[in-house]
Amino acid sequence: MRDPRLQQLAKTIVGYSLDVQPGEKVLIDMVGSEREFVCCLIEEVYARGGYPYVELMDHSVLGSILQSAKQEQIEHWASMDVKRMENMDCYIAIRAGDNSSELADVPEEKMKLYNTYYRKPVHLEQRVKHTRWVVLRYPNSSMAQLANMSTRRFEDFYFQVCNLDYAKMSKAMDPLQDLMNRTDKVRITGPGTDLTFSIKGIGSVKCCGRRNIPDGEVYSAPVRDSVNGTISYNTPSVYSGYTFEHITFRFEKGKIVEATSNDTKRLNEVLDTDEGARYIGEFSLGFNPYILYPMKDTLFDEKIDGSLHFTPGQAYEAADNGNRSSIHWDLVLIQRPEFGGGEIYFDDVLIRKDGRFVIPELSPLNPEHLK
Repeated sequence: MRDPRLQQLAKTIVGYSLDVQPGEKVLIDMVGSEREFVCCLIEEVYARGGYPYVELMDHSVLGSILQSAKQEQIEHWASMDVKRMENMDCYIAIRAGDNSSELADVPEEKMKLYNTYYRKPVHLEQRVKHTRWVVLRYPNSSMAQLANMSTRRFEDFYFQVCNLDYAKMSKAMDPLQDLMNRTDKVRITGPGTDLTFSIKGIGSVKCCGRRNIPDGEVYSAPVRDSVNGTISYNTPSVYSGYTFEHITFRFEKGKIVEATSNDTKRLNEVLDTDEGARYIGEFSLGFNPYILYPMKDTLFDEKIDGSLHFTPGQAYEAADNGNRSSIHWDLVLIQRPEFGGGEIYFDDVLIRKDGRFVIPELSPLNPEHLK
């Protein structure tokens, strides 16, 4: 028997997140072995008069392709997929791989080719800018292990998080979006962190289940050359199959001039992918009330209650500071007391302390009001 929570999630994605209309073409891109959810999505797209298309892939297959791939091959591959994406109105990405480190053995130079000549033109330039899209994970034993939960407990957690009342959350976000739109100077402080930058004139975007599932953030971007100081992230992050920990950046005039981690050499190789990789493309505050602890999955970790992420690489067009890169790496700092605490100031006014919003107009974003 099909899990009714699965069907509800498919309805949310097709009906709310994408609002699929009759005649629209929807590409469903599945990485992993789960098929039942793909069938749910196909049914929901048809129910709204849309046309579903499906792409199935596995990271072990992708890793095999990339091991010996040449630039010419990747560019040809990208040209085909850009054309396909140009013909789509909507895009659904489902990630359900069994091993988050499946790409760890792919040589770094091959991952750079993939990010530069495939991921950037197909996803950062075409899909993100020209389709309505949503990205989500699918619960499996691998994700449960990352979250230190049993598979059954993780499935309960997953559906609780993903089937949140995002319309209610959206209304609670309005005052934060308005405040960010009016803010010039931002300061972030905490253990190992004292960072200043401007977001003046950049604008902000609410993320309330329209692009990511799960969701729960409002993002902007720093004025590109305005970032100064140091940030010490306290959340592990998997990039190209490798788990980075204890990442610290020091900025001068917007640029990361010093970067250290558990593998400083590998970290700097990522940041040297292109010029824009050493500048920040996104600043965001996360507040999903059900996501409390990191699980080395960016889609969840960047929404952790009481967190922020400060992202090296490509800026989003909707809140654009002009930074361009084949990298977009959401690195997370959690500021709740059990993670060391911290403060965020907008124009010298404290707006969040130890992960809780402290000014009245933002209090509806605290967890007790969103559950």
